[in-house]
Amino acid sequence: MENLLKQETHFAFGKNWLDYAEKIDEPKIAQAVSDLKRLNQEERLDGKSFLDIGCGSGLHALAALRLGAASVACVDIDADSVAATKKTLAKFAPDAPANVNVESVFEMRPETHGTYDVVYSWGVLHHTGDMCRAIRQAASLVKKDGVFIIALYRKTPFCGMWRVIKKRYSNAKPSRQQKMMQSFLTLKHGLQRLRGVDIQGEIANYSKMRGMNYYNDVHDWLGGYPYESISPDECCALFETLGFKLVHSNIGKMPMDRGLLGSGCDEFRFMRR
Repeated sequence: MENLLKQETHFAFGKNWLDYAEKIDEPKIAQAVSDLKRLNQEERLDGKSFLDIGCGSGLHALAALRLGAASVACVDIDADSVAATKKTLAKFAPDAPANVNVESVFEMRPETHGTYDVVYSWGVLHHTGDMCRAIRQAASLVKKDGVFIIALYRKTPFCGMWRVIKKRYSNAKPSRQQKMMQSFLTLKHGLQRLRGVDIQGEIANYSKMRGMNYYNDVHDWLGGYPYESISPDECCALFETLGFKLVHSNIGKMPMDRGLLGSGCDEFRFMRR
């Protein structure tokens, strides 16, 4: 458990988010706002408290503020991610009611940290080293009738292989070794081109996916260690035991390669009964 609290045992996502934070602009913010509305199934967050677990660049905490959230709390185990979030909020929402801290989800308790109307954690808890425990901990921070918006990697037959690749990538030297491993993804592009996919167009329009950047996401995917995954049925069953009901989901189809070239995130919106 002690190791799970140390950033050194996790991939350095924060450096990637510091780089991405420099690219945030109004179109990316607008896309993030649109996506948060889609995930939350509500147009506004007026008067609601919002907790972002694994805040990364701070883009989605900013989106919550743009939607009228009364207060925003942001936590991340990586000090660079916290720095990126503070930088984003200082630039685009300098007077916002936001509290940003370096903290692990495993340290958070409702008795000391309070509970929130909306708890948001997109693509984070499967990197904690103990995904199910992290989910339980995060779920305890949701108010009665509050919602938990979460995205987790879909389980595929090749998750074990990717766990090995990700561990190697996260331990590789940042320059040459990691760039060589990034070139592996050209195989995926080659296969997609054979199927008639416009790869260059997809990369150019990548910001339409939650306001993200393609090249930052490639680094994020390859380096995402620790790495776990979960099937939609397993996820819903776990939340059922925690007193939540599923109210919305966005579950992708299993890719034709069955996950050989990677896995995507399934999105869920659960409400506490």
